[in-house]
Amino acid sequence: MNTAKHTQLIKAEAKRLGFLSCGISKAEFLEDEAPRLERWLEKNMHGEMRYMENHFDKRLDPTLLVEGSKSVVSLLLNYFPSETQNEDSYKLSKYAYGTDYHFVIKDKLKSLLHFIQDEIGEVHGRAFVDSAPVLDKAWAAKSGLGWIGKHSNLLTQQVGSFYFIAELIIDLELDCDTPVTDHCGTCTACIDACPTDAITEPYVVDGSKCISYFTIELKENIPTEFKGQFNDWMFGCDICQDVCPWNRFSKPHSEPLFNPHPEVLNMSKKDWVEITEDTFKKVFKNSAVKRTKYKGLKRNIKFLKD
Repeated sequence: MNTAKHTQLIKAEAKRLGFLSCGISKAEFLEDEAPRLERWLEKNMHGEMRYMENHFDKRLDPTLLVEGSKSVVSLLLNYFPSETQNEDSYKLSKYAYGTDYHFVIKDKLKSLLHFIQDEIGEVHGRAFVDSAPVLDKAWAAKSGLGWIGKHSNLLTQQVGSFYFIAELIIDLELDCDTPVTDHCGTCTACIDACPTDAITEPYVVDGSKCISYFTIELKENIPTEFKGQFNDWMFGCDICQDVCPWNRFSKPHSEPLFNPHPEVLNMSKKDWVEITEDTFKKVFKNSAVKRTKYKGLKRNIKFLKD
């Protein structure tokens, strides 16, 4: 079995499919992550995201997700836009400008898996895009694609952090990559800039205080104690990434499906306040923003406006 050849084939095809980079690690129990995840859950930093409590063992052990799995193939896909919203606007996180990434990446992952099966033979596996109990950032870091920054996002020296992370967990043995070193140094830009103090200490984010959590995950009313702290973010938040020095190396993506609907870039605050359900459905037809629904987005805008 030629693991080097297979590894090279997979990485070349990942690049051809448009992935930013591809790294590989052995499918095994994430020993270092177990106590970290346990502490995070015990401190209730997941807030109302109760699903984070489920499948604890599966989150840490890919062999429980894919029987007989031997390798985790981690992939990055750039979403950094060439244009951003106009200044007089309530803000969407950049990842939500275009087509929902779940659809875009799932298709690419299926293509990659089919390629592996066609070129190498009978290989079984599953594709994961932020939709199952997989610690994608931990796997990407283990696969040498970057390091976990103080804001808990994956960072790379070459391109920063504006990319999606996905995995193929397969029962094929491959050559593994080695983790890279941490290059955050003494920088605390992300911690200092977070308006809700969600980054409680370096490398620890209290999800229940994060603007992304409030505007996407939380189904109840947003606590009034956070009034005036959202800096006009109505869906998600990019503050900790925007201030990160490594993101000065971000380059615009080349994925047409991530290009924004024209109205996303041009709408003013007044337009957002007056948005109708029909306009919402038209602008966000295939968007990740559908997750918060029309009602949720209106709630977020009202919280910002009042």
